[in-house]
Amino acid sequence: MERPVGVAAQNPRRPHIWNLPNLITLFRIGAIPFVVVFLFFPGALASFLAALFFCAASLTDLLDGYIARQQKSETPIGKLLDPLADKLLINSAFIMLIPLGRVPAWVVVLIVGREVAVTGLRGIASLEGSAIAASKWGKAKMIFQTIALIGLMLHYEYLGINFHSLGMLILWVALAITIWSGVDYFIKFYSEHRQTTSVSP
Repeated sequence: MERPVGVAAQNPRRPHIWNLPNLITLFRIGAIPFVVVFLFFPGALASFLAALFFCAASLTDLLDGYIARQQKSETPIGKLLDPLADKLLINSAFIMLIPLGRVPAWVVVLIVGREVAVTGLRGIASLEGSAIAASKWGKAKMIFQTIALIGLMLHYEYLGINFHSLGMLILWVALAITIWSGVDYFIKFYSEHRQTTSVSP
């Protein structure tokens, strides 16, 4: 009997779109409304719950990638959803902290603006047939922003630790890395663009 010809026949073990890593990523997106709602309220309990949901959602970023690599179940939609979930979670938390007076608005503008600019840059690079790989600075930016946000969400003093001051200290480091990582992406894009232009007839 002849085997059917087609995508499914060529790749019978193709990962299902709703596999475990993708569902974990969707959980991260689903946690965002809870973080946003809790940050509507300035009290210590609401702040703690917002930080708890944010922390749990952030940890899933490590989990979904690890499972996808171990199970070889990476999918195109997973590659799209994963960075999207990160950006939605981080940017939503930063924006919600502005009316609470826990983070300067101009800092959030720089952080969100960097994300928009780099996303646009990657889109342009993709149209030109090239790709800008994620750098160690981008990963460091994500880690420091996450830690800073947890401190700023907790805000109040727990166990003798002033979490707001700690969060702000880490935020300045995160801001410096955020700006530099953005500059690094533009340098890489310019370098790729020059190489592409030089080899074009």
